[in-house]
Amino acid sequence: MVRKPQESTGPSQRQQRVAELVRHALAEVLSRGDVQDPVLSQHVITVPEVRMSPDLKLATAYVMPLGGYDERPVIEALERNKKVLRQEVARRVALKFAPDLRFRRDETFDEAARIDALLRSDKVQRDLGADEESED
Repeated sequence: MVRKPQESTGPSQRQQRVAELVRHALAEVLSRGDVQDPVLSQHVITVPEVRMSPDLKLATAYVMPLGGYDERPVIEALERNKKVLRQEVARRVALKFAPDLRFRRDETFDEAARIDALLRSDKVQRDLGADEESED
């Protein structure tokens, strides 16, 4: 029997639910200052998204310091403290295994700014102006 390759249908509902629980737990830990690190205590860190692996053993957290300043030192501090963060997440989220944490820079703000700049470009504005004139 030949198996067809699975189409990527996106994360399952269980992955999404667990990812959201982990995101809330991480956000709570970071906002309360439960991790004693000078870099983390100086920044407000947002966690807009967490993605879980299919086996729920790896959580990739997309993070951004408020204002976008000091991204690299913040992500390095999170990586340094990943053991403590994993323990805190395990305490707050009831799972069989505490997921290993991985931290990445959230690039959705950059992508939104890029799209906004494209929409405001002269070429797009000119095309929009031509559409408005043809409707009259």
